[in-house]
Amino acid sequence: MSLTNQQQQILLKTAKDSIAHGLEYGKALAVNAKEYPEELQAIRATFVTLEINDHLRGCVGMLEAVRPLVVDIAENAFLAAFDDYRFPPVCAEEYSYLNIHLSILSPAERIIFNSEDDLIHQLNPHVDGLILQEGALRGTFLPSVWDSLPAPQQFLQHLKLKTGLTRHYWSKTLHVYRYHCEVIT
Repeated sequence: MSLTNQQQQILLKTAKDSIAHGLEYGKALAVNAKEYPEELQAIRATFVTLEINDHLRGCVGMLEAVRPLVVDIAENAFLAAFDDYRFPPVCAEEYSYLNIHLSILSPAERIIFNSEDDLIHQLNPHVDGLILQEGALRGTFLPSVWDSLPAPQQFLQHLKLKTGLTRHYWSKTLHVYRYHCEVIT
């Protein structure tokens, strides 16, 4: 799915407006998807990443597509600003300094592999987002994480740590999925 520049701008404005609404009313902007172009009504999974001066300030999203794209953006923008456990809520003084990055995820595809080396050789750096799942433990890295972890082995090891596993953990029950993102900034 490739959105037009106008549709991308609508999504960025929706994210920014949802954060402003959160600052004033303490909740996400209520969005009626039927008032938006058909492409923005599609059921899609998204992440919203906030940065200030190239430093992460919040990132929240969903791996499963469960609501219209424009609604998902409004909700995730609010949550990234006010409910990312790693950061205090965004304050009014920070609002004008926020850089908003939207990631629209493709459906995830399972990667079939027979060893860690086989998995590593199948990865596409700077293209693949990964979901790692072991039992009830699950973690993901967006494709943008390749910018700070460019080596596939390093990328995978850090994703294991984020998931709650050890860096060198390996099991035949480990599941890995890949997805791609349309990024809007």
